[in-house]
Amino acid sequence: MTKPIEPPFYPIIYLRGYAMSMSEIEDTVADPYMGFNLGSTKIRQRWDGRIAKYIFESPLIRLMKDHGYVDVYGDGDELSTLDDVARTIWIFRYYDDSSESFGKGKAEEIEFYAQRLGELIERVRDLTCGKAGEGGARGARARQKFRVYLVAHSMGGLIARCFLQNVSAGANGPVGSAKAVDKVFTYGTPHGGIDVRGLGNVPSFFKANDMDNFNESRMRKFLKLSEDQKVTSLNGKFDPARFFCLVGTNYRDYNAAMGLAQHAVGPMSDGLVMIKNASVDGAPRAFVHRAHSGQYGIVNSEEGYQNLRRFLFGNLRVESVLQIQEISLPPEVAKKRKQGKKIHASYHAEVVARVRGKRWDLHRRTTTEESAIFVPYDKVEAGAEIHLASAFLMGSERVDMRRQGLAFSLDLGVLVPEYEVDGVLFLKHHFDGGYLYRDKLNLEVTWGDVGDQPKMKFGFDSKTPNQMRNEAAVKPLVEGGGQVGFQFEIPIEQETQPGLKAKLILRSYGWN
Repeated sequence: MTKPIEPPFYPIIYLRGYAMSMSEIEDTVADPYMGFNLGSTKIRQRWDGRIAKYIFESPLIRLMKDHGYVDVYGDGDELSTLDDVARTIWIFRYYDDSSESFGKGKAEEIEFYAQRLGELIERVRDLTCGKAGEGGARGARARQKFRVYLVAHSMGGLIARCFLQNVSAGANGPVGSAKAVDKVFTYGTPHGGIDVRGLGNVPSFFKANDMDNFNESRMRKFLKLSEDQKVTSLNGKFDPARFFCLVGTNYRDYNAAMGLAQHAVGPMSDGLVMIKNASVDGAPRAFVHRAHSGQYGIVNSEEGYQNLRRFLFGNLRVESVLQIQEISLPPEVAKKRKQGKKIHASYHAEVVARVRGKRWDLHRRTTTEESAIFVPYDKVEAGAEIHLASAFLMGSERVDMRRQGLAFSLDLGVLVPEYEVDGVLFLKHHFDGGYLYRDKLNLEVTWGDVGDQPKMKFGFDSKTPNQMRNEAAVKPLVEGGGQVGFQFEIPIEQETQPGLKAKLILRSYGWN
C-alpha cells in the first residue's frame, strides 16, 4: 500500500561524522542512532558564572515531538514495512560495513559509502511508496512525488556530496535516487577540507584512517571536480539554495583527542573545521557559537535544531545584507587621504539574529568569539553589500497568536578599525573596541492573503526598546524577469566621524 506524501514532511536520512579509529567505529555501530539521539543540558554561563541549565532532548526526539516523525526500528531490526507512515527518520549506518562486528573490519573508500547511500534512498522510496510497478497509477504518482532530506554531520556531508556530485551521475549510480533528494543540511562539514596550523590543508600522505578524505586533491577526485575548481563547488549537480550549511565557531569547547584537535586547528573554527571551510558556494548558511561535537556540540544544540527545522519545514526565507552608502574616516585620517596618503583598514561586522520569545540565537557572528564578518577597506565603497545572515522562519510559531506575522531581531554592529596610513598604524585618538555603528533592530513581517504585499515594521532599541513603530519601504523583488519575493529597506546611520551610512536590506522569499 502506498503512503501519503505530505510536503514538506519528507523522510529524513541522517549521516554521522568521521570515526578515526576502529574502536571509534565500534562505538559508533553500537549506537542505534549513531549520535543523533544525544542531547545536552548546558547553554551558557549566567552573570554570576553558574551554568544556565537548558534541556535540549536531542534532534531525534524533538523531530518526533514537534513534527510527528518516527524511527524505523522494531523487533530488533529496521522495519520491512511502514504501515502508512511517511514521516520517518533513518540512520545511514555506513560504518557497519567497516566494523569488525558487522563488516570487514576495514574502512571503505568514501565512494563506496556514497553508493550505499543511493541504495538506502531507493529502499526508503520502496518502503514509503511501494516498489516500482506496485499500486498502479497511484503508486507511480507516489514514487514520482517522493522526496527525501539528507541531514549530515562533518564527513557525512562529504558523503552526501560525493553521492550527488559523483556516484549518482556515474554509469552505475542508483537510478533516480539523486533526483529524490529535496534538501541537504550539513552541520560542521569540512566542505573546503581540514586545515592544520603550520601544514595548511591535511597532507595527502595522511592515509591512515582515511584522513586524506579531507585533503583537497582527494576531495576533487571523489567530488569529480577539476584542478581549477574550488572544492566548495557543487558543480551544478545540486541547487545551492536547497543546501544549508551550519557553521560552528566555538573552538575552545572541542575536546576531541584530549584537546589536541582544537590546538592543531586553532581559532576561527569549531575546533576541527575552519569557518572558511564549512560551507559550499552560494548556499544559505548560519553561524552558531557551538563546537564540532561534545557537550557544547553543534548537532546536539537548540541552535542547530532550530536552523534545521526551519530550513526543512519553514515558510519564509530572509536574506539580510548591509548596503554601504558611506563610511567616513576620522577627520585626521580623511585629511591625510586627501593629501594622497595610502589608507588601509579592515572592518569587522557583527550580527546576531534572534526569534522573539526564544532564549537561543539563530545566527551569531561576533568579534569576541572570533567569528565576525571580515570586510577589507577597499570593499566598502558605495553600493557594496555585506551579507549578514540567512534565516528561515516558521509562521506556525507566533508567540502572540493575535498577530498574523513573524517577529525577529538583528543585533548589528560595525567596529572602528585600526587605520593604517602609508604603512604606519594611526593610533591617535584610537580606543580599541569602538563602534562605527551599534544597535539592535526589532522587526516584524505581517501579511494578509496569499499574494498580498507584506509589511515590515521595525524599531531600534536605542530609540524604542523592544518596539516596532516604523514601517520599512517595500518593493517587489524581481529576478530572472519574474517576481520572486519582496525587498524591505531600512536606513542605518550614525552621524559621527568615523561613522556609517547604509541601508539594511532584507530580501524575503516564500519557502516550501
